[in-house]
Amino acid sequence: MKTTDFGYQKIPEDEKSQRVAGVFDSVSSRYDLMNDLMSGGLHRLWKRFAVEASGVRPGERVLDIAGGTGDLARLFARRVGTGGEVVLTDINPAMLKLGRDRLLDAGAVVPVAQCNAEALPFAHDRFDCVSVAFGLRNMTHKEIALAEMRRVLRPGGRLLILEFSRIWEPLKPLYDAYSFKVLPWLGKQVVNDADAYRYLAESIRMHPDQEDLKRMMEHAGFERVEYFNLAAGAVALHRGYRF
Repeated sequence: MKTTDFGYQKIPEDEKSQRVAGVFDSVSSRYDLMNDLMSGGLHRLWKRFAVEASGVRPGERVLDIAGGTGDLARLFARRVGTGGEVVLTDINPAMLKLGRDRLLDAGAVVPVAQCNAEALPFAHDRFDCVSVAFGLRNMTHKEIALAEMRRVLRPGGRLLILEFSRIWEPLKPLYDAYSFKVLPWLGKQVVNDADAYRYLAESIRMHPDQEDLKRMMEHAGFERVEYFNLAAGAVALHRGYRF
């Protein structure tokens, strides 16, 4: 039986999506509040940076994978305008419903699709840009998901991956203390689920670092891959192109 990582645990591959779904079902109602508390509101600036780095222009098509509560989709919708298209996807129905409702509240009518990033229900060469923010590390077969992202991009299209990464080494002891002590405590106080945020801290450590993710993207066929460290490397934005 093949196994995969769920935080620091090894579990059967076919259980991971269900386990991850359980995490997000538990935290969905206060997901944005927890993001603000955990990052001091910086996640909003990181997402804006990602959208700026995408180079998306009016009239283009954007696919936001694992888009959750719709932060990136909302920003992209403003950039593509009425002549463009943004599609919001997530594997978790609770998160997708929350994202759709928040987009509607913001006046953005965005198509939504519940789907697995490892089997995207879209045609080849459909999108000018694909984005995934803080979702890649939860995917069971990252290499398959990256291949799917490349498949649905048109030639000249770009992939943006915003994800937790490896922090600057001198800050690691402080960051570890915050991750394994403060985050579970916050999770317990705000959403009554310390385990969900313990998993978050563990999943970050199991995720490929900046250089490893760059190599994975190149192996998937992306070119001109580069990354930008944010928050001393605690978060990184990777950008690659399909040619």
